[in-house]
Amino acid sequence: MSETNRKTLPPVDGARLTHLARENLALLAELVQRYEVARQTDSRGRLQLLKPADVAGYLGPEMADLAQEQLRVLLLDIKNRLIGAALVYQGGANAIVIRLADCFREAVRVGAAAVVLAHNHPSGDPTPSPEDVRVTREAAQVGDLLGIELLDHIVISSGPGNFVSLRERGFYRPASAST
Repeated sequence: MSETNRKTLPPVDGARLTHLARENLALLAELVQRYEVARQTDSRGRLQLLKPADVAGYLGPEMADLAQEQLRVLLLDIKNRLIGAALVYQGGANAIVIRLADCFREAVRVGAAAVVLAHNHPSGDPTPSPEDVRVTREAAQVGDLLGIELLDHIVISSGPGNFVSLRERGFYRPASAST
């Protein structure tokens, strides 16, 4: 840009710029809700996650081919309608360090009734590791203390099978399933 062009630019109004950024983010969030998530919605237009394949269908396109592991928490209301999704951790190629309080922070903040943990395996093999099983068990205990049910833990990959539900594989059983 030449020196003369720089002089003709108006001064940056930080407050106005922040306002425009927030408006654009709100519009983007609305577009995502309306068009990406409109596959399985209830009468109020909110995505309902009723089975592991629903979770994999929602997160898989974003997470399957990531080069690093990510852990996300899906926040659900009492009817398993999606309230939101939170990125909790991003780790290395084959490991992340998890602090369980972080898994429930957003759920507590928004008053979620239940959560689903989901993470990816960049290796392409969605088989749950012993660490995945341990974290799921411990997260369920934390959820029980907070009154937020852990419904499942889904491992997503780009390889054959694309995802594994720890619940479906028998590695985890929610408290509500035993009644």
